[in-house]
Amino acid sequence: DMIRVRISKADFEAGFKFRHLGEVLYAKIKSEFEAVVDKCQVTIVVDADGYFYFNRLVRDDMFCHGTVIETAGGGVEPGEELTTAIRRELKEELGAEVEILAEIGTVSDYYNLIHRHNINHYFLCRATAFGATQMTEDEIHRFHLSTLALTYDEAVAEYERCKNGALGRLIAARELPILRRAKEMLDRMK
Repeated sequence: DMIRVRISKADFEAGFKFRHLGEVLYAKIKSEFEAVVDKCQVTIVVDADGYFYFNRLVRDDMFCHGTVIETAGGGVEPGEELTTAIRRELKEELGAEVEILAEIGTVSDYYNLIHRHNINHYFLCRATAFGATQMTEDEIHRFHLSTLALTYDEAVAEYERCKNGALGRLIAARELPILRRAKEMLDRMK
């Protein structure tokens, strides 16, 4: 199956870009299949000492029987701005107050088993303070969510260690390139 799209020279010259097509497609799919596409914000959080913060999940469900590492983040509520969602989710999952440094990029995930498509917007944030987490009962009891503070090399090793299952491989394939990009960005900011 193939879809071809033609854009007129006039539209291109007027400023139409490929990303605009994605925004229109996203809005159309979301309007017809709201449960199918979720807009998510995901963050690479680093502190002043260079430690990166992650969630460790222990799962025993149709996706995974084991432990995985994952960046903090979650869904964006209807009408919520990405930056507001970032601050809300990081307070809930890590107990962190953050400064948003930069957008890293966007990753699309397809979960065929549950017919779901996530559009993940990755951001680089610096932790400015930590307090109590505000995790849900599911996060505490079903997923045994906990926080990890790791050096860059420890984080890469942990992603590699968790690749023994399908979910760990999916998360590592999605997040290791983002983590590497975040490290490059931080090195340039020094």
